[in-house]
Order: sequence, then C-alpha cells, then structure tokens
Amino acid sequence: MRVKSSYLFVAVVAAAVALYFIVGSLLHAGKPSGEAQAKAAARPVDAIPTVQVQLAEPAAREQLILLRGRTEAARNVTVRAETAGVVARTPAVEGSQVGKGALLCQLAVDARQAAVDQARAALRSKRLQQQASAELARKGYRSQTQVLQSQAELDAAQAVARQAEIALEQVNIRAPFAGVFDRREAEIGSYLAPGQPCGTVIELDPILIVGDVPETQASQLRVGSGARAALVSGGTLDGTVRYVARDADPQTRTYRVEITARNPSLLARSGLSADVRINAGMGAAHLIPLSSLVLDSAGRQGVRFVQADGRVAFGAVTVLEETPQGVWVSGLQGAVRVITVGQSYVAEGQKVRLAAAH
Repeated sequence: MRVKSSYLFVAVVAAAVALYFIVGSLLHAGKPSGEAQAKAAARPVDAIPTVQVQLAEPAAREQLILLRGRTEAARNVTVRAETAGVVARTPAVEGSQVGKGALLCQLAVDARQAAVDQARAALRSKRLQQQASAELARKGYRSQTQVLQSQAELDAAQAVARQAEIALEQVNIRAPFAGVFDRREAEIGSYLAPGQPCGTVIELDPILIVGDVPETQASQLRVGSGARAALVSGGTLDGTVRYVARDADPQTRTYRVEITARNPSLLARSGLSADVRINAGMGAAHLIPLSSLVLDSAGRQGVRFVQADGRVAFGAVTVLEETPQGVWVSGLQGAVRVITVGQSYVAEGQKVRLAAAH
C-alpha cells in the first residue's frame, strides 16, 4: 500500500518536534534552577589569605659588615740587580725570615775592588795637592785661583771614589725591608744584567686582609674601624681598616677594602681565605626568624611584613649576625609585623588576614 507524500511529511515533522522536546528536557535536568543560581551567587567567596606575623621591635646593636676576604702580604717586592755580574753567593734560604739589608744574592766583585783602590789613591793624591796649595797660598806663593782649582780637583776625586764604592756595593743585592725571602730567582753561576731578579721578599707583619664590600654598604665603612678575620686555617686576626676604595670594580660594582693586622709569629700566610667582620658603629637592628627571609623579584634579600592597612609590603635587609634566637638585620624602620608563615605565598600590595602565631 503506497503512503501519500503529504502523510510522510507530517510524520517527519512530528518526529522532529518530539525529539526536540526530549533532548531539551535532558539538557536542563543537570542545570540548577534560577533560584538555585541566585543562592549560589549570594554565597561569599573567601579569597583573602591568612598569614602569621611576629612583631619585631628595633634595638640598638653594633652594626657589623660581613664579607668574604683573603690575606695578602703588606708588601711584595721582586729584588733586582742594579749592576751586571755573575752570581757568586746566595746566602738567603727560601722561605726564611730576613731582616732589612740582609744579603740575598752577591755578584762576583771582578775589577770593582781595583777601581775602588785606584779611586781612593787618586783621592789621597788630590788631598795632598790641595793641602800644599793652601799652604803655599798662605805664604804668598800661590794665587787664590790656584787654591780653588786644587779644591775642585779634590772634590772631583772624592766623587769618583764614591762612585767606585757604590759600584762595588751594588754586587750585594739586599732585602729592602724585613720579611720573608719567599722565592729565589737566581742561582750561583747565573749571569744577571741590570734589572734581572734575584728573588722575592714579602712582608707578613703586618699582614693585609682584603675583600670587596657591596655598594650598599661601602658608605658605612670608615678608615680606622675595628675588624676581625676568622681564617680558614683556624686562627683569627684583629686589625683596623686602612683603606676603602672610592672607585668601584666595573664588573662587580663592589669596593675594595684593606685591613691591616699584626702577625708577629707569621702563622698567617698570604692567600688564606677569611670571614671578615667589620665594626660599622651602633645602629637600629631587628631580631627576626631566619625562615622569614625571602627574595623579591629583583633578587634582594628581605622580609615581607603587614602594614597598618593590612596590606603586604617588602623591606630589604642586611644580615648583621646569626644567633640561636634568630638573625639580627638592619634596614627596617620602627616596629614591624614580620610575616613568619605564608610569606612565600603573598605578594606586595595584597590584602591579608592576621592569625596569631602558635
């Protein structure tokens, strides 16, 4: 039996309408009603974080600048020959203490002693001539001009003799100051031309402790301030600041600091690493937990604290000293509510709620 096309069209339309209502009812079944949506919107959302704080009060404390340093010889000189010659003696032992003027290397005398003897003989002759000329002038047999000429010849002979004596003394290469003969550069039989080295002398008493201080702390240092250096070898040195650079290192933006300290037993060697503490006077400091220290976006070390309006702020600090009770820092102003729990999860300017520390 053939179905008319008009009946077929009506049946298709009716099926489509029925399918539409069925699908719509299924989709709306999972959605809340308008009343439910209004209630959900009315519920408060707790988006304000809670942090714990500790009140840090300022206290007067000795300001210390901490830096990593190293020891250096106060003076380090390579002693060189002033005249040419073959090394004949090397009496100084490497690593031994030498006094000022101690003989380090001695060159062969060669003809220098003969030159001295000749100059001294000529000097004696000119002196006798000058005395005879003066005596003849006193008796009226010589003019004053002749007397002056004899004196001039005597003076020239004295200069030649002195020159020969200096040339003879220059074969002795001596220590310019008391210190340690650290390294020999010439051995017996070596030929030294003027300017070539005999060896190196270093001065270790007093000794220097040098380091680099950040630009933020350079202005706090003063020449004459007390300092203490704990050496990696286990000893300590007490000294004073003798020099603070005015020109920063262009690469590190730090300033060189030199501390001079007594080292009478020479136990401290040059080149030892040291932890240096420099006294920068009295100032305000805060005692805070070590765990409260954080870094800001610029890499500065500091703490996050809560201001009077309940918002977070960041304060850069400098660590002065670590103690079992916490760390003493400088850089904060007045009483500060330091965040001790949650400081890593809040940002500057964010509103927070305070909870009492347990």
